[in-house]
Amino acid sequence: MDSSRSPNLLLLLLAAVLAPSSAGVIRLPSGKAGARACAAPPDPAAYDRPVIGIVSHPGDGAGGRISNGTATSYIGASYVKFVEAAGARVIPLVYNEPEERLLEKLSLVNGVLFTGGSEKQGVYFETIKKVFQYVLDRNDAGEPFPLFAQCLGFELVSMIVSKDNNILETFDAQNQVSTLQFPSYSFKGTVFQRFDSDLIEKVSSSCLVMQNHRYGISPKRLRENDELSSFFRVLTTSPDENGKVYVSTVQANKYPITCTQWHPEKAIFEWRKPMIPHSEDAIQVTQHFANHFISQARKSPNRPPADKVLDNLIYNYNPTFSGKISKSFEEVYIFS
Repeated sequence: MDSSRSPNLLLLLLAAVLAPSSAGVIRLPSGKAGARACAAPPDPAAYDRPVIGIVSHPGDGAGGRISNGTATSYIGASYVKFVEAAGARVIPLVYNEPEERLLEKLSLVNGVLFTGGSEKQGVYFETIKKVFQYVLDRNDAGEPFPLFAQCLGFELVSMIVSKDNNILETFDAQNQVSTLQFPSYSFKGTVFQRFDSDLIEKVSSSCLVMQNHRYGISPKRLRENDELSSFFRVLTTSPDENGKVYVSTVQANKYPITCTQWHPEKAIFEWRKPMIPHSEDAIQVTQHFANHFISQARKSPNRPPADKVLDNLIYNYNPTFSGKISKSFEEVYIFS
């Protein structure tokens, strides 16, 4: 080797050894050459600030241990979080407010949620009927306006649609976790279209959903009622503790209305009962249902004034920690 060139050669070899490898290194564009404007959203008509109205339920959610006033009502905070988890905000629809106030709030939302509970008569039931008719009217007018009804909400909708307040049957499904059984594996256009095949298999073979009800409707009774069978498509059924089968998920044929006899919100947000499933699979089930509901609300053409929305959001109220005194809720919003 030429001794006059060896120092330079050694330096080059040393630089090659010490230089970091480019393998696995992601080089980001820099400067104006790498700058790009964000692409337009895939659906410009989709609303990215949806608001959901949740109807309050009589009582305080804690057997009167927070407030026992006769005009008191509540919304479990888990229902609010369920909606928020999919990218929406909530306006409380207080069931015993004047009708003009209820209609004013309904004009500010893009969909409605009916919660679980126990009340099946009186002012509460009349309010549910008015709101349900509002949902139908908005959709009949060509404006997408979804409803998601859970447990009691499904029961009340069944009573309204069937025009029979005695349509419900009794089941032994209190504080029970269950599977979802599919009478048909045709999922197109339903919430279950979001599930991959692995999750469908898991939810039909493992207890991933929380039930807590004494009433419901059997597939046979739903089929035999002309109003219900023409209005709803049965998506899933579930067995109670004695193996008696009830309808656990339905979807309306002509409206963006989905109802569950079970409680999707509990898997993520409630901890009062040890049987509530909190596995990753159960969380996925809940999140799919929340995302489906809010994706429907995003199609609503309603664009309410921002200041009116802010004045009525549930953030104007403070949730009450009820985890030490309620059998059902970690937190509740109280209205009185």
